[in-house]
Amino acid sequence: MKPETSQPQHLLDFTRLWTAIRRGRRLWVAFALLGFLGGGVLTVLVPPAPTAVVQILVVHEEDSPADGGSLIRTDVSLLMTSRIAGLAAKRLKIDEQPEDFLKDYEGVAVTNSILQITVKAPSGAEAARRAKGLAEAFIADHVGRVQAGATAEAKAYTDQQAQVQKDLDGVNAQISGAEAAQNNRNNNDDDEDNADAPQPNAANLDTLYARRAELSNQITQLTQQAQQAGLGAPRVAAGTQIVDEPRPVRVSLKTTGATNGGIGLVLGLVVGVAIAAVGGVVRDKPVLRRDIAENLGASVIAELPRRQRRFLPGKKLTQTRKRVAATLVRLAKDGSAPVSVLELGAAPLATALASDIAAELAAEKPVALVADLEITNPPTETAHPVRVIGGDDTSAPQSGEARIGVGSVAPGTAWTDLPHLGSETVLVVKAGYANTAWLHTVGRQLADAGIPIVGVVLADPDRRDKSDGTLWDGLHTALRGRQKHKSANNGHTTNGTNVHDLPTKRFAPVRPAEKKG
Repeated sequence: MKPETSQPQHLLDFTRLWTAIRRGRRLWVAFALLGFLGGGVLTVLVPPAPTAVVQILVVHEEDSPADGGSLIRTDVSLLMTSRIAGLAAKRLKIDEQPEDFLKDYEGVAVTNSILQITVKAPSGAEAARRAKGLAEAFIADHVGRVQAGATAEAKAYTDQQAQVQKDLDGVNAQISGAEAAQNNRNNNDDDEDNADAPQPNAANLDTLYARRAELSNQITQLTQQAQQAGLGAPRVAAGTQIVDEPRPVRVSLKTTGATNGGIGLVLGLVVGVAIAAVGGVVRDKPVLRRDIAENLGASVIAELPRRQRRFLPGKKLTQTRKRVAATLVRLAKDGSAPVSVLELGAAPLATALASDIAAELAAEKPVALVADLEITNPPTETAHPVRVIGGDDTSAPQSGEARIGVGSVAPGTAWTDLPHLGSETVLVVKAGYANTAWLHTVGRQLADAGIPIVGVVLADPDRRDKSDGTLWDGLHTALRGRQKHKSANNGHTTNGTNVHDLPTKRFAPVRPAEKKG
């Protein structure tokens, strides 16, 4: 046979994670409600400051359909600088640092040419005044920057014109000298003193004339460009203006409270779900049937709600508990050893279940209910008496009396006293109550005490749990394998092997029926 290979363990089990989130709904619902209430309370305690809104039409020289809004975004960035804030504060004559004034306003690009400014202030009128002053400061800065650029451009053209004019003066001087030399040559053709003088070349004069014409043309163009640049940007200066006068914005306390409450609700919900998810992973408290069965080493034989509904209580819990009790009654009927009901996080259900089992058994024989827990509703009006004795009672059981014990395996349990309650047990375990280590501890301590776990009754199960809580290799201790397949030798198998050596083999394994020849 090939050795059994264990299935790979996933780093994160999404089924368990989702179950932890779903079962932690009270936590994240509480966080969501706290966030919603916190947002509303914050609105009342810290009401929104009065605000005013102003809109500015910003004209750009380089504006084009392919701009994509980069120019107006640049204007928004410039608006949120300490320079503009300082100019506005100086214009408004307010005793406030630019860095502090920056916190009281914000700008938003509505379109490629519309800039909206929102300003907060102690009052609506003051907010409108500050919005107007801030808008005027921004317009003055925008127009001033454009005008300064035009002035710098005009100066550059003027400087270049002066340099070209200097070159033209030099060319004119060369031309004058060449023409004077030509005239002297014509007047003194017979003069021997000028025989050796350099003769002017007609080609050189033509080159100088062409150079003078070119430089004169450049000067004309530069003069025109300087005059045009000196005009500035009249379209920008005239077009950049306030198109929507500052007006106070009416703030609805109800709307603001609802908005803050909604934000708090979402944040609280997210935080609650995150805490529930992380807590479900970190705590490692099994909820699914398969996990509880694997950690205890016993199958889940029944499920019970943890408690009855407070509003409109029905009979479902009582009926379900009585049905489970009727299923467990055969433990005491078929076996000669006493049976115990041990709880882990579900003491009320365990005591009620033990009382129901005792009431069912009392219809046929006397019953002794050994209670290591407080019995709130002992069975009454039964055919045979039901004695309720304490867990510290060491007297021997009466002849013909069935014995049912009820106790706990919660932390702090006296493990050595558990055999006094019963030689075999049914565990009533609340889902998500104990961690994996404690479930292993319970299974190991019961095994050491020689008390086999016949089955697990799961309290407060997850309603959407689709896992299987049956251990198929534990048929010899499960209820389904006890009815007709007990050993006739009361603890010994047919081949003479003593099955009392291991507590988990309290009953002989089920063997297939022999085929008749």
